[in-house]
This record gives sequence, structure tokens and C-alpha cells, in this order.
Amino acid sequence: MTASSHRTAQALRARSQKTEASFVRIKSVVDQLAKSGGPITVAAVARRADVSRTFLYEHTEARTIVAEAIRRARGLRAQTDQAQCEAVEASWRERALNTEEALKNTNVEVVNQRERIAELLGQIAALQGEWTDADVVGITSANVALQREVRALTAERDRLTRRLAAARDNARFADKRIAALEAQITAPPT
Repeated sequence: MTASSHRTAQALRARSQKTEASFVRIKSVVDQLAKSGGPITVAAVARRADVSRTFLYEHTEARTIVAEAIRRARGLRAQTDQAQCEAVEASWRERALNTEEALKNTNVEVVNQRERIAELLGQIAALQGEWTDADVVGITSANVALQREVRALTAERDRLTRRLAAARDNARFADKRIAALEAQITAPPT
């Protein structure tokens, strides 16, 4: 073996060792980025692994390592986004159900109060001759109090109706967001 061919062989071995060391650094950087949740990009990997972007693009193994890491990160992010959206949607649905239940209860109470008022007014009309002025004043005071309570319950019903409408709007928004995220997840990576 000539000196020239010996130097060439040494240079090739050194280059091969340097390339292998670069692959090891790239794998290490990709693992670190995946664990930390940081963005995995060609530029970030090249910078941290102390290799050029050209190296990453020219070497199939390096390109494959980075591409697989990016795909895994996208999948994890999509799963996390999906889980968060599902939690938000469940929360809003729970609020909507609670608001609907409160609205039903308030409507029942309003109907009951109106029936009670009608009943008292009927008693006043039927028995007005038999009752003293103090009794009439007491019944009228009770009627006024019941009317105030009906107004308060009606206001509460209106407030709950608005909350229910808002909760339904939020649930629709969450449904649209989930559909968009599902479309993103199922879309082929670019």
C-alpha cells in the first residue's frame, strides 16, 4: 500500500467516524427535544447537533431520523390537542345541562307562584265581604310579595336562558374546533 492510498484510507475512516458521531448526536438531540416537548425542526436539530442542514438533507439516515421525530411529535401534539378539546367540550356540555335543569326548575317555580297568586286573588274576590280590612291588607301585601318573587324568578329564568344560549354556542364552537383538529390529524403530513 502506498503512502497516498494509506492517507486516503485514513481520511475515509476519519470521515466515516465523524459521520457516525454526527448520527449519534442527531439521535440524542431528537430524543432531548422529544422529551422536553420543544419544536422538532431541521434547523433546531442541526443547530443543537452541531451539523449543517445540508448534512441532514444529504444523508438519508439523518433525514429519516428527523422526519420520524417530527411525525411522532405531530402525532403527540394532535393527541394532546384532541384531549384538551374533548375536556373543554365536556365541561361546556355539563354547564349547558346544568343550566337547562336550572331553567326547567325556575319555569316550574314561576308557574307555581302564578297559580298561588291567582288562587289568592280568587280568595280575595270571593271572600272580600267576609274579611276585615286588616285581612285584605295582609292578603294584598302577600300578593305584592308574591308578585315581586315572580318578577325575581322571571329575571332568573331570563338570566339562565341567556347562559344556556351561551353554553350552547360554546359547545357548537368546540364541536367545530374538534372537527378542524380531526381534519388536521387525518390530513397527510406535508
